[in-house]
Amino acid sequence: MRIIPVIDILNGIVVHARKGKRSQYQPLKSIFCNSANPLILASKLAEYNFNEVYIADLDAILSKGENIQIIKEIVEKTNLSLFVDAGINNLHQAQRLFDNKVTKIIIGTETLLDLNFIKTAISCFGANKIIVSLDLCYGKIISKSPEIASMDPIELAKELEKFGILEIIILDLKRVGSQEGVDISFLEKLTKQINLKILVGGGVRSQVDLKKINQIGINGVLIATALYKGTIDTNDVKKT
Repeated sequence: MRIIPVIDILNGIVVHARKGKRSQYQPLKSIFCNSANPLILASKLAEYNFNEVYIADLDAILSKGENIQIIKEIVEKTNLSLFVDAGINNLHQAQRLFDNKVTKIIIGTETLLDLNFIKTAISCFGANKIIVSLDLCYGKIISKSPEIASMDPIELAKELEKFGILEIIILDLKRVGSQEGVDISFLEKLTKQINLKILVGGGVRSQVDLKKINQIGINGVLIATALYKGTIDTNDVKKT
């Protein structure tokens, strides 16, 4: 199972995301380094032999700016494959990320305005370059689109599979940074009904959680708090 560290960038620095309360996010304190500089942290992760990193450009997601220059520097100075959520809802935003050598773009339901954009993005860039993130809060989809927000998460995942999407993220914002564990029951139902690759983010706290998630057929886990606090260490990761 893939273990993918998360770097949440807000106001140009790495922050500790907790339960989606972005106004309360503080600079990250990590066992990897004493800095909240995204490039320094990314470089440290590369030194620990991680090869994939998920980046959430929270400034872009919140329409407060962007961190494309920081992302560009990480690409240029590390060998990391970057999966980036930057509030993408048009082709121009997506193309800028690809122009800066991002490996895959993440289209999050939180900022998605129309499901048809996913079809357009697949047509332009290919399904292997796109991950769709189902952004959830208490089991409900978060979206600027009332139509998308009203959909059942599993039904939306099925629809995305019909579109030709190959990989999705289940991101439970209320569990992010909480170390409360993941919703195993929901994930079991999901894996039985779709054939997509699934990444899970939010709530992972220990090696026990990693084993449970792996056993039900999840392809990868996005981890921040448990990794940066050391409750899951790099030796645990290597054993998974």
